[in-house]
Amino acid sequence: MDASVIVVGAGPAGLMLAGELRLAGVDVLVLERLAERTGESRGIGFTVRTMEVFDQRGLLPRFGDIETSTAGHFGGLPLDLTVLGAAHGAARTVPQSRTETVLEAWARELGADIRRGHEVTALTEDAHGVSVTVDGAPTALRARYVVGCDGGRSTVRRLAGFDFPGTPATTELYLADVRGVDLPPKMTADPSAGGLVMIAPLPGGITRVIAAERGTPPVRRTGPPEFGEVADVFKRLTGTDISAAEPVWVSAFTDAARQVTQYRRGRTLIAGDAAHVHLPAGGQGMNTSVQDSVNLGWKLAAVVKGTAPDSLLDTYHSERHPVGRTLLTSTRAQSLLILGGDDVAPLREVLTELLGHTEVSRHLAARVSGLDIRYDVGAGPHPLLGARLPRLALDHGTRRRTSTELLRTGRGLLLDLTDNPTLRRRAHAWTDRVDIVTATPREVPGESPLHRTTAALVRPDGHVAWAAPGSHHDLPTALERWFGPAR
Repeated sequence: MDASVIVVGAGPAGLMLAGELRLAGVDVLVLERLAERTGESRGIGFTVRTMEVFDQRGLLPRFGDIETSTAGHFGGLPLDLTVLGAAHGAARTVPQSRTETVLEAWARELGADIRRGHEVTALTEDAHGVSVTVDGAPTALRARYVVGCDGGRSTVRRLAGFDFPGTPATTELYLADVRGVDLPPKMTADPSAGGLVMIAPLPGGITRVIAAERGTPPVRRTGPPEFGEVADVFKRLTGTDISAAEPVWVSAFTDAARQVTQYRRGRTLIAGDAAHVHLPAGGQGMNTSVQDSVNLGWKLAAVVKGTAPDSLLDTYHSERHPVGRTLLTSTRAQSLLILGGDDVAPLREVLTELLGHTEVSRHLAARVSGLDIRYDVGAGPHPLLGARLPRLALDHGTRRRTSTELLRTGRGLLLDLTDNPTLRRRAHAWTDRVDIVTATPREVPGESPLHRTTAALVRPDGHVAWAAPGSHHDLPTALERWFGPAR
């Protein structure tokens, strides 16, 4: 074997997965078709949940000063994210190029082998591993598992025969990052505007412009559009001429929505845009991709290391496929609101009225923030079961720590909230995979999510797998389910 795992694609999903695998001590080889990063940035921010994920791994300081906001939107209709009561806001101005720079540096520091200029051309799986052929290489590379993180036009997805059904594109949207223009931030998607216009300031004096004329069918392209096309559409929609601006990057995308039917086929798995493509409403695609990798990384590492059975990998599909399906439903609904004409005006009016109700606003805010995800970890009435553990302040001996800090090792976490030696003794046989921490929540007891909770088992991805009281399974059963048999 050349590596235990080969990851194809060095975008956010692939680099995050490489870091997660190395954090668990698994050797990983990343193959990237491009010889160097393009510097292009489709995504320009993080959802609240992705902020938590990066906090869990101690990565947030690496991004420098992050401008956060508590303002969101669903299909252009404003949302107030403060209804979520989350510790983090959403990050608005982090270009994807910066995200890739940070994640690549982190993965390399942990020992990931990242090889650029390596285009995968063939893939063959057998009972013991997967052989990957790289263009120009004399011999194939071998690994126990291969993960395709190679984007919407995924080569791995095609070579491995994954089905990729969905709805075809109906509209083309233009994107341009430009210098030399002074445009105020803006988002217009009402019927009278004739289409969609978005203007967002980015670091370095760059302004992002997105424009789409309603009813414009997609063009079959072999490369990016000319900036003149973008400027013409922008002028027709706004009356403003930006043709004299300096284009830094120009691209086009569509509202096509597709998702693979399975996230795993034997020893080949799919993550990120390779698994799901859609209208990039609210930047949810890159964020979902990063979270795919955080869900998969610790599971794949446990199987490779032999501490958990191969069946643990099946929970990657059972947990993340529904998330991807919900993502497509959400972005298709937003596509109707953003790109629809007068015929969807009544829908906008009704939805605007509904957003005046706190529960509706909270539901959609959680949806676009990634905080509504709850996995099936077993029955029980505890409100945190399957959900992510929020960022909480804890007294740990004489130290004050946060729940996200305790997850930075990438291991499981058993929170003993009542200094219970019996609990710790029952979990002792898993201490090679799970950290046991005795701590006390600092929040006001009646307001803490851990109010009246005596213990909680948290997976490496931050989701609660067991809690007491409130789980119908006992602790050893939960530990074995998620971390494999006792030592």
